[in-house]
Amino acid sequence: MFNDFVAPSLYPAAPEIFLLFMACVILLVDLGVKSPRRTLTFVLTQLTLLGCAAITLLTSNTEVVYTFSGMFVDDMMADLLKLLVYGAVMLALFYSREYIQDRQAIPKGEYFVLALLATLGMLVMISANHFLTLYLGLEMMSLSLYAMVALNRESAISTEAAMKYFILGALASGLLLYGMSMIYGATGSLEITEVGERLYTYSVDKSVLVFGIVFLVAGLAFKLGVVPFHMWVPDVYHGAPTSVTLFIAAAPKLAAFAIVMRLLVSGLITQAADWQGMLIVLSVLSMGIGNLVAIAQTNIKRMLAYSAISHMGFMLLGIVTGVVGGDARFALNAYSSAMFYVVTYVLTTLAGFGLIMMLTRAGFESDELDDFKGLNKRSPWFAAMMMFVMLSMAGIPFFVGFFAKFSVLQAVVAAGYYWLAVAAVLFSLVGAFYYLRVVKLMYFDEPKIQEPIEGPLFIKVLVSANGLAVAALGLFPQFLMSLCAYALMRSLT
Repeated sequence: MFNDFVAPSLYPAAPEIFLLFMACVILLVDLGVKSPRRTLTFVLTQLTLLGCAAITLLTSNTEVVYTFSGMFVDDMMADLLKLLVYGAVMLALFYSREYIQDRQAIPKGEYFVLALLATLGMLVMISANHFLTLYLGLEMMSLSLYAMVALNRESAISTEAAMKYFILGALASGLLLYGMSMIYGATGSLEITEVGERLYTYSVDKSVLVFGIVFLVAGLAFKLGVVPFHMWVPDVYHGAPTSVTLFIAAAPKLAAFAIVMRLLVSGLITQAADWQGMLIVLSVLSMGIGNLVAIAQTNIKRMLAYSAISHMGFMLLGIVTGVVGGDARFALNAYSSAMFYVVTYVLTTLAGFGLIMMLTRAGFESDELDDFKGLNKRSPWFAAMMMFVMLSMAGIPFFVGFFAKFSVLQAVVAAGYYWLAVAAVLFSLVGAFYYLRVVKLMYFDEPKIQEPIEGPLFIKVLVSANGLAVAALGLFPQFLMSLCAYALMRSLT
């Protein structure tokens, strides 16, 4: 029996293997680090992510490669999203460096190791071609994030947020597993591409399959944080340390986009009529409730949480409009617009939370809207960077957020969903109010404190580069748009 065993190729999974190995090494090395700043741990963490990026580039292939008996896939979409995840995590850790140094209750070494393990979970999710692989990656990421939210042991609000996140996350995982089991019962396969082929070739029990899709979409909706599965988002964003909020708000969104594409597009595209209606409801509710409730917030982290809910709803529009009435002519355009939207949202979110953490200092969280009053008088440059972020999120020309929204809207109009495009535009106008309110506070109100913004030079340079990238990509979005379209074209055909 052992003679039939064929060793899987480890080549496509080289970045994940390297990351796991280095996370274990850093965990052991950190035990011997005496410095409270954990500089060695931080440097090794960043070098590990750079090494992963180098390996991903070296092993990149324009062809779709499967390994581990079809459970793991390496394609252009996976490679591009992984590179973006490395960049987002590296930037998040740079922004977090001074923040966690000022807070003695947050263990530094564990913070970096948990960040690496969460990143490993994201990579596995991005390359999953099997329900079990997908669940393994999802739980690895989720369990690491639960622990990161609760890292500040002296904060009752952080502990409460972690408990809410853990309990609701366990419920969502159960929904996802139940949906997967029903799809397995209907198709007889756990391999995502095999499920797609069987649905195309054979007749299956539709009632079991549709129930499975409902549970699957509910689980995905929780991971995306869209209405009505959004309850955890504002509490976790608000309760977690700001550095952890930044981490949760950025890179996991890329992994969530990947599993939506793998499950709904690669596996269940023949059942598009069944899940499109659900996604339309989730999208409209998320844009409506997210934007309307954000207006009432006085805490900027909660405001950005509801903003994230509305943005994920907007992104779902691109997934919805890929196939219309069995016609897939607009699929590539729609899916690439959704991918472009997620990528630009992550970039903008990194800049926004980077600026929030620059305003914080030891013993003080700069997370209330009033903390941004008169920022222009304290630092005109960083007030301008925050303005770029807010205008981009609002979809004001000519920032990258405008082109992200425009690309999704043109996909919606091309698919014939005119009412959906009108609803999206109206909700975006509502959202513009609370983004422009932040700009008004920075430029037209008197500052609460007069002291200039302190912080290491390299953090100021990174935040400035991040903010300028939001503006520059708004002027020259073609390269990133083309890159997303090319990656999807090579992966979905």
